[in-house]
Amino acid sequence: MVCYIGVGSNLGDRLKNIRAAVASLKKIKGIAVKRCSGLYETEPKGGPEGQSDYFNLVLEVESRFSVRELVIELKAIEKSLGRKVNSTRWGEREIDLDLLLYGSEVVNEADLIVPHPLIQERFFVLKPLNDLAPGLKHPLSGLKVSEMLKSLKERSRWREVHEEIVP
Repeated sequence: MVCYIGVGSNLGDRLKNIRAAVASLKKIKGIAVKRCSGLYETEPKGGPEGQSDYFNLVLEVESRFSVRELVIELKAIEKSLGRKVNSTRWGEREIDLDLLLYGSEVVNEADLIVPHPLIQERFFVLKPLNDLAPGLKHPLSGLKVSEMLKSLKERSRWREVHEEIVP
């Protein structure tokens, strides 16, 4: 299944954290990292004041895992890279791996929602996702990624970071 994973970091060595997350994903049998968006530095959205800016990108992966199994793998990578369970919503983190889209599947369970429920509101997701799949349609709204990005009312401050993530 073709999936899109959002990757972000705003604590510690952000570039090292993101590279480590991508390398960890590449080591998992059943997951193939196909493409990587540009890397962007963006201001934090929501959460406590005074947070550092994030590095964000989106990966296109091919997964043989179920939705739930893939999320378990993502959470295990986060934990292995030092992410702590944080009670502060949208607080700082060493690494954040969000399953954005899992093909055209829709999951709406108490502990798992796919597609990610805030894709259409987040510039830091839509900008890199647009690098990879501007014509991809959201399974619920039917809008293309490029359309969601164009219609986004609130745009974060951002800059492209010229670093290679996936060799």
